[in-house]
Amino acid sequence: MIELGVNIDHVATLREARKTYEPEPVWAAVEAHIGGADGITVHLREDRRHIQDADVEKLRTLTQIKLNLEMAATDEMVAIACRLKPEMAMLVPEGRQEVTTEGGLDIIAQEGKLKKAIDRLTQAGIISSVFIDADPAQVEAAARIGARVCEIHTGPYAHAFHNRGRDAESPAVVAELDRIAAAGEAICRLGMRFNAGHALNYFNVQPVARLPGLRELHIGHAIVSRAVFIGMREAVREMKRLMREAACPASRSR
Repeated sequence: MIELGVNIDHVATLREARKTYEPEPVWAAVEAHIGGADGITVHLREDRRHIQDADVEKLRTLTQIKLNLEMAATDEMVAIACRLKPEMAMLVPEGRQEVTTEGGLDIIAQEGKLKKAIDRLTQAGIISSVFIDADPAQVEAAARIGARVCEIHTGPYAHAFHNRGRDAESPAVVAELDRIAAAGEAICRLGMRFNAGHALNYFNVQPVARLPGLRELHIGHAIVSRAVFIGMREAVREMKRLMREAACPASRSR
């Protein structure tokens, strides 16, 4: 059954805007769990712009669902992951000037470095994931370096969906969705887990959620944004309901 990982980075963004002690990301994780989240995702960036080391420490100790740590493939971040042992560590590209992660990891350009990082994570008993574009060559490279999970970057699909007036049948949207589906098929064929995420929201999530073989969606900004108005529990419940409705064959046949 499809699962939902809730990214709570932007709860920390709000806190860091005032450099204060609230809102507390751990509280958000608990509320997301009660609302039906299957996992919690945080990105410990090198510049520590939102999530801080202490947040990850507390989340590792206090969360009762799986923790996915997004990070750059640096010695510092791999060492942190190996010490804290999240259930999953996802390697992502990272730039100091970007607002959020833009584009997938170029595995082909740095296979040696990334394989070393994944080998260290595997030895620590951590499931390794890579965030990549819907590119068959990158999927094959992910398999070569030993990644257990590929998370496909859904940003191009989400942007096409928005730019085409939220028309899921627009050729541009269908083309992007087909690219994700083809990448997902290749991921499954190579024995890896097919996850997806980035820029998904309450309007565009269902076409992605119904793709064959999809295991998890990781969604953050849209859920935190809706939580401002209706609370984290209900925001997570709404997203989970949309995902499960789309993924359930019985609901699609009615």
